[in-house]
Amino acid sequence: MSATGEDARLAALDSYQLLDGPRPLVLDELTRLASSVLETPMSAVNLIGRDRQWHAGSSGILPGEVPLELSLCARLVGTREPLVVEDTHDHPEYRDWEPVRFYAGAPVIDEDGHVLGTLCVLDDRPRTFTGRQLDMLVMMAGQAAGHLAAIRARRLLAEVGDELSRAISREEDFVATVSHELRTPVTTIQGYLELLVDNEELTPYRKLIDPIQRNGERLVAMVDHLLAGTRPAGTPLPLLRARTDLVSVAEAAVAACRHQATQRDVRVEIRPGDGAALVPGDFTRLSQAAEQLVRNGVLFSPAGSTVTVRIAAGALEVTDTGAGIPVDELAHVSERFYRGRFAREQAVPGVGLGLSIADRIVRAHDGALAVTSAGPGAGTVARMTLPDM
Repeated sequence: MSATGEDARLAALDSYQLLDGPRPLVLDELTRLASSVLETPMSAVNLIGRDRQWHAGSSGILPGEVPLELSLCARLVGTREPLVVEDTHDHPEYRDWEPVRFYAGAPVIDEDGHVLGTLCVLDDRPRTFTGRQLDMLVMMAGQAAGHLAAIRARRLLAEVGDELSRAISREEDFVATVSHELRTPVTTIQGYLELLVDNEELTPYRKLIDPIQRNGERLVAMVDHLLAGTRPAGTPLPLLRARTDLVSVAEAAVAACRHQATQRDVRVEIRPGDGAALVPGDFTRLSQAAEQLVRNGVLFSPAGSTVTVRIAAGALEVTDTGAGIPVDELAHVSERFYRGRFAREQAVPGVGLGLSIADRIVRAHDGALAVTSAGPGAGTVARMTLPDM
């Protein structure tokens, strides 16, 4: 890239005012989604500055920055193309990038064509990467670019006096700060625990380390859940509306619930409909909504049963054969912190925010969430209906 082109790129990057600032929660959410869908322990949205790489959002990686000479992502600024390295040990130019053994990154390109950085997933073990996975990574990099543009636009509107934008910006700053203050210490602890897990000399202590890791992950998930479910009711939910495939949304939701489903011996099956199921929506938010529906299905289903996710034009439906919902409780299931009788009696994990979160996300997309059940023991059907393309 020419010096002039690089100066223009850096000027564009500076206009987002994210370097050294609070990390936008939506980018952290996007990286967690990437790690879940692509089954990697680490992921990040990296912004490439003049002499450093800044984690604007990350999962499984200690927050902060790295020098540009240690950045794999910096290589994508010039090529503008995705890069996949299935095993760094197979490539002389990447062998020194310990402990990274696997890397896949896609450029984050803004609407003016500037490469701001990358969305990447990493592993300390070699792995294969399919064409479908690369498509998902590129799509999520596009989502990252869209979220960055929306963040900048809201900030600019707030500066010129738009009250709604100021309200959204204040809430986003608050959520980002709270998330940073609560999640960063736990993320740091988890990062050091990963180093301990990889130390063979500490193998005898694995039984002590594993529960700490699991409970740290639960704490991070609970913080995210509470932040998502307790947003002020009058504040609009910022959305990035783009062509979104509901099959990809379902895949992301199922991936996020995979571990829980395995633990409870519940199978989750996706049944796509005929033809495309495209909606104008926010992939990250819709995946969060679908995740709440799938997780509820898993938590309330008996071992050995199946939760089915059906996709149709403008609709995603989750069906389980579990405990069901008493008819007199159906009107309350989307209320904040509401936990029905079965949830209390069976000590089902949760704080009663899942359906409230899903309902708010769907309504923000001008859609509707319907939850039906024939009563105790009859299972439950939760259906998201959205405007299609």
